[in-house]
Amino acid sequence: MDSLNRFETRTTHLISRAEWLVGLGGSVTLALLHWGEINWLAFAGFFAVIDVLGYLPGAIAFRRSQTGKIGRGYYVAYNVMHSLLTAALIAGVWSIVFQPEWALLALPIHLFGDRALFGNTTKPFGVPFEPAILQEFVQFEREYKEIEV
Repeated sequence: MDSLNRFETRTTHLISRAEWLVGLGGSVTLALLHWGEINWLAFAGFFAVIDVLGYLPGAIAFRRSQTGKIGRGYYVAYNVMHSLLTAALIAGVWSIVFQPEWALLALPIHLFGDRALFGNTTKPFGVPFEPAILQEFVQFEREYKEIEV
């Protein structure tokens, strides 16, 4: 993948997932090391808010849609809530208003978990909200030839 050819092969996608797995491992390790210091109610809230605001509305709309098409706002909500930038903003504001706390690890654990374990990244407008094989991509993969080095 490069700036002009924005796609990933199965191999490069697995490499990306492995990198996210390192972040997940580090975040989970910190949570385990500070288990007794975690406010678990806050942890659950931080973990859930990402999907409550970012995934569930789009998932419900997608399932209710007879065409499988839903508004772009659902994609924007998903991408905003599943962004490390948003997680950093939430953590920063929480830390300033209240105080830094280990419960904030729920944010990277959720995001790194989505990417590492499920392979989920941002959702482009041109694909179904829920994962589905696109025939255009199947055709592209069929025609794609790896460059021999």
